[in-house]
Amino acid sequence: MIDLHTHSTASDGTFTPSQLIDFAISKGITHLGMTDHDTIDGIEEAINYAKNKRIKFIAGVEISVEFKERTMHIIGYAVNHKDASLNEKLKILKKAREDRNPKILEKLNHLGFEMSYDEVKNEAEGGVVGRPHFAKVMLKKNYVSSTEEAFEKYLSKGASCYVDKYRLEPEDGIRMIKESGGLAVLAHPLSLKLDYEEARNVAKSLKDCGLEGIECFYRNHTKEDEENLLKIAKDLNLVVTGGSDFHGSNRPNIFIGIGEGRMNVPLWVAEKFFEKIEGKFR
Repeated sequence: MIDLHTHSTASDGTFTPSQLIDFAISKGITHLGMTDHDTIDGIEEAINYAKNKRIKFIAGVEISVEFKERTMHIIGYAVNHKDASLNEKLKILKKAREDRNPKILEKLNHLGFEMSYDEVKNEAEGGVVGRPHFAKVMLKKNYVSSTEEAFEKYLSKGASCYVDKYRLEPEDGIRMIKESGGLAVLAHPLSLKLDYEEARNVAKSLKDCGLEGIECFYRNHTKEDEENLLKIAKDLNLVVTGGSDFHGSNRPNIFIGIGEGRMNVPLWVAEKFFEKIEGKFR
């Protein structure tokens, strides 16, 4: 099985990078990508650990960028995680996440949810604190019946306790990835609530900025979604990728390798993807 889009405790997953690799192998994953949100803190551990394992591994970063009052995600695969400029820019994005957390807590407290920031940080276990950790505290205190409910009612964009944060423009995110030697891929384009023609136009405009790939296989895509996105990739000569967006127990309805149950990334996708990566950086 192939899964090129997963998260570790370096951002908002529940497995450390090493644990993620072992877990993936135990579930039959042969090709794995780790793409934490706005951070490369787990890459060194993951690369070193994967060297001695029977798995084809690639590390990257998933960058949040602004798109028409929504959030677009651009994945940078095989970025140079030691690049000084990349690290400096990611520090700014990390600080934007950190700055909004107390504001989220203040809103939750105002609604009567008794919780402290220390409790939220404990859920992150040393990783970057994010909304899933607020959701887990709310679940533990029986304020909600599931983390999904916490997001739907309080933490998702537009919900009562959501707080926005600073994001790059798409072209800046792509430039940051390319300047650090990486391959820029548009993640789950249909989550932007676009129809297929709009997705094509967005991908085309981003290709003009340096985009090189598009995620055609995703956790909840239908066969029709896959076919239409594959056509966009072919027409625009973009690399095809696919992944579940696995976060561990922070998103319990998403399973590594199969997403919400029907995702099946073909072997040819992984082979062509790694061929492109290895050719680009040889």
